[in-house]
Amino acid sequence: MTLSFYVHIPYCVRRCGYCDFNTYTPSELQDGASLEIVSGDYIDAVLKELEFASKDEVVPTIFFGGGTPSLLPPKDLGRVIAAIKARNGLTEDCEITLEANPDSVTAEKLNELIAVGFNRISFGMQSSNPDVLKVLDRTHNPENVRKAVEMARKAGFSSISVDLIYGAPGETLGDWASTVKEALSLDTDHISAYALIVEEGTKLAAQIKRGEYTMPDDDLMADMYLLIDQQALQKGMKWYELSNWSKPGHQCRHNIAYWKSNNWWGLGPGAHSHIDQKR
Repeated sequence: MTLSFYVHIPYCVRRCGYCDFNTYTPSELQDGASLEIVSGDYIDAVLKELEFASKDEVVPTIFFGGGTPSLLPPKDLGRVIAAIKARNGLTEDCEITLEANPDSVTAEKLNELIAVGFNRISFGMQSSNPDVLKVLDRTHNPENVRKAVEMARKAGFSSISVDLIYGAPGETLGDWASTVKEALSLDTDHISAYALIVEEGTKLAAQIKRGEYTMPDDDLMADMYLLIDQQALQKGMKWYELSNWSKPGHQCRHNIAYWKSNNWWGLGPGAHSHIDQKR
């Protein structure tokens, strides 16, 4: 038996307008604390949660999601990897993924992430169009995605992915085609493309309700999905799961564990566990 781990890092520089995840921005931290100050205490709490997980299964995948995990110091993230390794042991080819904002990484930080055990990274690109990013309340500079991918490749990550979102209010098929073209030109190993879902209680839902934005119709959404499926295939990336395409050997094994209903243990305030077919 195996046991994967999902580690939730709930901090973001700014909350995106469409996000309904359990996240916190610096302005919401108590007593003017910074992420650097709370990082150590947060990881201490994660390690206490880890004590409740089974010790009997070896670990094939660890996924750090958010939030924006790349905001925390690599040495703190590495404490979690080291603790899981010490308790359970890792498979020889254990996949250890970090979600990252392109603006939050440097060459030095990427090298440090490799040093503490990460071997896969997924950058939140979402779109190459500044207008679409503005609608989504994304803070990163689209030009930094290419720089981040190049630095990650140089640092030695064995698998690099970018996440995209399609169907933002006002986004045309031409806008999406440009984003897909730019994403594929990065020559990453993996691409995820998610249809935008507007959740109640988010800033974007309120804007749509007020009539500030209009969502694209289902036909356009379907055309957007078909476009990336066709373009990815032409680049040698095969569809393997609802929203994911990869080069051979670069499927996200953590995602596959979810789809196969394998066991995983969630750590952090926005995580859940799935053990023996029970959530």
